[in-house]
Parts: sequence; C-alpha cells; structure tokens
Amino acid sequence: MGTVASNSKMASAGNTKPTPRRFPIGVQTFERVRTEFDGYIDKTAYIHELIQGGGSSFFLSRPRRFGKSLFLSTMEAYFEGKKELFDGLAIARLEPEWETFPVVRVDLSTVKTRDLDTLKILLDEALRGPEMKWGASQAQTPGSRLKELIWAAHSQSGKQVVVLIDEYDAPLLNVVDEPEKLDAFRDVIREFYAPLKACDEFLRLVFITGISKFSQLSIFSELNNLRNISMLSEYAGICGITEEELATHYAHDIDTFTDMMGVGRGEGLAVLKENYDGYHFASDSPDIYNPFSLLSALSEGRANSYWFGSGTPTSLVNLLQKTGWQICDLEGREADEDEFDAPAERMTTPLPMLYQAGYLTIKDYDPITCSYTLGIPNKEVARGLSKSLVQHAAPQAPSEFNSLLRTFNRSVRAGDMDRALHAMQAFLAGIPYHLGSRDERGFETTFWLIFTLLGIQLETEFKTATGRIDAVLKAPDAIWVMEFKYDKDAQTALRQIDEKGYLVPFASDGRKLYKVGVNFSAQTRTVDEWVIEEG
Repeated sequence: MGTVASNSKMASAGNTKPTPRRFPIGVQTFERVRTEFDGYIDKTAYIHELIQGGGSSFFLSRPRRFGKSLFLSTMEAYFEGKKELFDGLAIARLEPEWETFPVVRVDLSTVKTRDLDTLKILLDEALRGPEMKWGASQAQTPGSRLKELIWAAHSQSGKQVVVLIDEYDAPLLNVVDEPEKLDAFRDVIREFYAPLKACDEFLRLVFITGISKFSQLSIFSELNNLRNISMLSEYAGICGITEEELATHYAHDIDTFTDMMGVGRGEGLAVLKENYDGYHFASDSPDIYNPFSLLSALSEGRANSYWFGSGTPTSLVNLLQKTGWQICDLEGREADEDEFDAPAERMTTPLPMLYQAGYLTIKDYDPITCSYTLGIPNKEVARGLSKSLVQHAAPQAPSEFNSLLRTFNRSVRAGDMDRALHAMQAFLAGIPYHLGSRDERGFETTFWLIFTLLGIQLETEFKTATGRIDAVLKAPDAIWVMEFKYDKDAQTALRQIDEKGYLVPFASDGRKLYKVGVNFSAQTRTVDEWVIEEG
C-alpha cells in the first residue's frame, strides 16, 4: 500500500506560481483517495455519530456526484479495520480501538434499464462480486442471493454483518414515468431487500444511499426500522463541502485558483460561491458546495459547468414542459416537507424530482408554519437548466438565440438597456415560436432565461414590504428594477415601481439604479414599448 499523498505540489523550476493539487474528482474509493490524491475532507466523525447514536438501519438521499459512494467506501474501510487509512482523521481520535465486522457491499449504480429481463441480468452482475468475495452460492432470486451473502459473511467471520447498498434507486429511476413497468420493477427490488428484515439478528448495520426517495411501504416494506437521515440537521454536511471546510482545507488551493484566473482572492471566492455553493439539505444546514464542481474548478483554475454538464436532465426538462412549469416558477417556491421530500412514485408535481436530484435546494425555513422556501442553488444549475430549456423550446434557431445573447451581453454590461430591449423586440418578432407562454409570465420567463445564460443575477418576483417586483437585474455597475405589463402600457408599469417603492430596498447598494417599465403586445407578439428612467 502507498503512503498518504502529500498536501503540496510545487510548480516546476522557474515557475513561481503554485500548481493545483491532484484532487480525487469522481474517485469513489476511500483507499485510493487517501493514498493517491490530495484534498480529502474528513467525514469520519459522521460514522462515529451513526454508530454511537443508536439505530442499525439508515437511509441517505443526496444528488449524484455528491460523495455518497465515497462515504460508503469509507464505512467499508472502517468496518474492515484498515486503520492505517484513518491516521490523523477524526474517528481515529474518537475511537482509538474499534472492532472489525464483515462487510457486504452492493453497488446498483449500473443497474439501469427499461426492460424487466435486463433488470434481472444486471442485478445478477451486481451480486457476483460480493458473492465471489464471500464464497456465497448463487440462489434463485435476487433476495435469496442477498440472504445467502449475509449468511456466508456471518458464518465465515462469526460476527454480525454490515450491509452497504449504493444507489438503491438506480433500477427504478428509468421507469418512474411508466407506472406499469415501475410496478413490475418494484416487485423485483422489494423481493431483493426483504432479507434485510429476515436477517436482522445477523446484521450489525445497514446503510442505503440513493438520489430519490421511494416510499418505504413499496420498497422496504419489511424493513420497518429504517431511519431516514437525509433531512436531519446533524447530518446536513455528511456529503459535499461546507463553507468552513473550504476555508480550512483549501486556503492554498484558493490562492492557486485565483492566480490561474488572474483575479484577486475576494473575486475568486465570489466566483466559487456563486457558481457552486448554495445547497442546504435540512432546516438548519451549513452552506454546502457541490464537491464535484468545486474540486474541478480548483483543479482547472476556471469556472465551468462541471456537475450539470456531466449529466443531461432530459427527463426533468420534459417533466417541466409537461406540467407547464416555467423556470422562474422554481425560485422562491414555498412548500411543506411532504411536497418535496416525497416518494418519487407519488409525484404530482416536478418538485420532488427537482429537489432530490439537486436542481432545487432549501433556501429558508419557517419554524412557525413548518414550511420551506425552495430555490435554484447556484449559477451553475441556473444556467444549465436555462440552456436545456432553451434548446428544448427553440431547437431550430440556436444561432439566432446566440446572436441575441451576444447583443444583450454587450448592451447590458455597457449600461445600454435600451439597445438590449431593441434586440429582444427584434428577436421575438422574428421567430414563429417562443420560450414561454404568450402572456406576462411567459415573457418574464424569457427574460429570466436570457439574463441567466448571460451570467447576470436576476431575481424574479422579488419580495418587498409593498409587493412583488417582477424582476431585478443586477449587473456590476447598475441595478435595473423591472416591471412587466401585458397589453397595457410601459408608463403604467413605471408608475407601479414608483407607487410601490420598489427602488427602496436597493437605495444603499451603491450601484446606479434604474426603473424599467416594459409592455408586451399580444397582437405583435413581442415587446411593444418600454420606458427607462434613472432612479
């Protein structure tokens, strides 16, 4: 076994700038992370807390590429007693001596199909590795094979068994939109998990991870002691990188990143935060960065769409289109916990899938009403969703839309909103399709998409003490407070900004303030008129 990797690598001779460390981007094996890479964030205290906190069966839901598999691998190494890998980590201090247990780990991440026969074949392949490890005989059904695995591990060691199931829901997600297939798939998966109850006396711990939440009755009907820790505040930071961890473990790497970007440290931190921070998985949660994107950015020295670009949310875009939701409907959405932390097979809105997949997150919590406010976590997700929706709505004219974006970019950043709106007017008048419905809300969506793709902060329906502003556009040197009207006139929109005092919340900002009244015409199907005044 190699030694734990060094925490510093200097550039070659003659280059005074430090080079990025070798981060474990996408690496899911704890031993490899500890021996081959830099920048491991210590999550082992959570293992101690799980063991000492009582309970024996746990479920954790987190978005893809957030470190679930690495955490399971860490647990596997801990229970197998690979102490040298834990030198200097929290659990080595918390538990200087610990007992080893046999581990049965099953990875279902590759069990993805829409065919029932193929499902059984892929389950067979997923079970072969653990069976070879423990010399278990291959029984007839997936459930009986899991039972044989547990028996083999127990009989060989004489100890209770730790069962780790990675991405338990992968076999079901491909058919969640087909009720008949889902029922058939669910029957197979339910039979697979049934031994976890029957073998309870032989189990030391069961830990199951996934992205979505399927109802316990439909999947784990026999496992009635399963504890869902996904939204518990004490486990909010179990995956991902908290703001404190970023500041503590990556100070040197932030300097390297800002050097490579050619910006100051404050600006570099702001880039990382606005692009990759913003996740919260409980009512009381630290700020959490997307680990895949954050480490990718630190490694490459630039901000890019890493996490979103690594997976195409086609099903999410289709679901949004099917239900009539528009992207600006996702910001500031109030919901009770059972509306978004709901079983995937009982979805009546896109909310559960959007939240569980990481495209929405918790923004606020009201303890009086026990209600949550959800929103898009950061710029990477906002821009990724926007681009996907634009490509879905207007696939025939990417060049026209890109031309509009370029004109908008130059105009807005030059402080020329009038020219930007002229470009919008021409664009909407010249195409036979649209990005949203032809009403006030639809045009607001169009603005949201355009500004988001430009990387400009836009807040729709900004709440004030006197009402809701349709849109607030924030550029580096200016703030535009915008009010949209449909088949009225721009002066009416402008008067509403004045009467409601919409500029007041931004009076101390320091940037130039502008109020913009915009009217859309149902007859011309585009921007009809607008008025821009300095605030």
